[in-house]
Amino acid sequence: MTDKFILDACCGGRMFWFNKKQPNTIYMDCRTLEAVKYGRHTIEVAPDVVGDFRDMPFDDDTFSMVVFDPPHLTRAGDKSYMGMKYGVLNKETWQSDLRAGFAECMRVLKPQGTLVFKWNDEHISVKEILALAPTEPLFGNRATGKNLKTHWMVFMKLGVAT
Repeated sequence: MTDKFILDACCGGRMFWFNKKQPNTIYMDCRTLEAVKYGRHTIEVAPDVVGDFRDMPFDDDTFSMVVFDPPHLTRAGDKSYMGMKYGVLNKETWQSDLRAGFAECMRVLKPQGTLVFKWNDEHISVKEILALAPTEPLFGNRATGKNLKTHWMVFMKLGVAT
C-alpha cells in the first residue's frame, strides 16, 4: 500500500496547505509555473503529477481523501497575478469541466472517502457549482476570506469500503 493516500487534484501553489510538502499527498495540477516574482509575492506551481482533473491518471478507489480546489475565475489574463495564481476556467466549458472534475474526484476516492471542496464565488455562484456536484455536501462553511466569497464543503463517497 502506498503512503500517498491524499490527492490534491488542483494544487496550484499549495496556498492553503500548512505543510506544502505533506508526505502522504500527491499534488497534481494541469500546469507548471517556475517561481515568478510578482510584486511582493512569488507564484510557483510545481505539481508531483501534471494531469487534468477531468481525466485523472489514477485507478478507481485509490485515495482516502481528495482535495478539489479548481480554478474559480472565468475572466483573468494568463499573465495577470490572479490568472497565474489560480488558473482560469474556460468560459464556454466550465460547467462540463467542473462536472467531469467532480466525477473524477469521486471515481478516484475509496468508498467512504472524503472530498474536500473549496470554491470562491467571485465569478460563479456556489448555487451554480452545487448543481454540478454528484451529491450534496455533508457540511461546510458558507463564506470565508477577505470578501466572504470563499466556501469550503465536505462530501463523502458513499458505498461499502473494501
